[in-house]
Amino acid sequence: MDASLRPGRVRRAAWPLTAVLATAALIGGCSGSGAESAAAPKASPSRSASAPAPQHNGSGGTDSLQSDYQRVIKDVLPSVVQIDASNSLGSGIVYDGQGHIVTNAHVVGNERTFKVTASGSSSAITAKLVAAYPEQDLAVIKLDSVPSGLKPARFGDSAKVEMGQIVLAMGSPLGLSSSVTQGIVSATGRTVSEGRDGGGTGATIANMVQTSAAINPGNSGGALVNLDDEIIGIPTLAATDPDMGGSAAPGIGFAIPVSMVKTVADQIIKSGKVTDSGRAALGITGRTVVDSGYQPAGVAVVAAPANGAAAKAGLKVGDIITKLGTTEITSITALTEALAADKPGQKVQVTYTRDGAKKTAEVTLGEI
Repeated sequence: MDASLRPGRVRRAAWPLTAVLATAALIGGCSGSGAESAAAPKASPSRSASAPAPQHNGSGGTDSLQSDYQRVIKDVLPSVVQIDASNSLGSGIVYDGQGHIVTNAHVVGNERTFKVTASGSSSAITAKLVAAYPEQDLAVIKLDSVPSGLKPARFGDSAKVEMGQIVLAMGSPLGLSSSVTQGIVSATGRTVSEGRDGGGTGATIANMVQTSAAINPGNSGGALVNLDDEIIGIPTLAATDPDMGGSAAPGIGFAIPVSMVKTVADQIIKSGKVTDSGRAALGITGRTVVDSGYQPAGVAVVAAPANGAAAKAGLKVGDIITKLGTTEITSITALTEALAADKPGQKVQVTYTRDGAKKTAEVTLGEI
């Protein structure tokens, strides 16, 4: 069965679902001329968990869990807003008391001004873009005026997110503001790529949180919340099934981890841009090459700037990269995902072919 990934915003021109962004190699994939088939979650199947409804012994346990849900919703929902751009609608999180809102880059798109509506409010406040960082599909906007009682969210610790934890997803799915769904953390450590069709940024995002909480168009940029009233991620992608006409694959959604959200947002608020991405780069422009059976077989180096990591290690235009460390590289997406797990300054062995001969080089990775 094939599955695809789409961003959870809603474009009015494509109501109610957005276009498919990328194909999850976890279940299947496709490729086109010069294009990449999509992203594969990196975590092994053994790290996944299904999403059964919580089981309770007696009405007391049920009442307690219901009270927990209601408490979390009452505490956190005021920190989740609806973001309305000229051709899209998504969600955002109140980041601080100065009116900064963090959301997905694909929600803001190419827009610079927005209307922001807080939970329970009937009036919108105008906001302007501070900066977007499409490489991680994150952005920060700022309210033109800060209303009294604006409530910043509390952010959790990514290191404490574990499979099986109960979570709530809050946002504006299909334009239904202040909506809440529930599920569990199904897996952690997923690496997922989104395409560029339908408004996607083409980002490859590491360490995503997989959740069974329903993620629908309009949820993007909203909040994935634990029962301690803490934001643990920003819902960004949901799976769809092309074999079912592109309909949603229930219970498979992905959220950007809170650690990355805070890292990017803090830099944008302080400097107006991301100054330290923390993301490794090989320093090449490449394209997927295919073998005699038209199957992806490596990444050809199209450009290798002299000051880039690859060129410094001796790689040249025309070389075909086939392995990064012990990871087989058959496509641009595979290479991007392999690099997502590494850090700038890390040394890796790159295996490549040149004029039909197999070679290796130790590359000190640069930074995006």
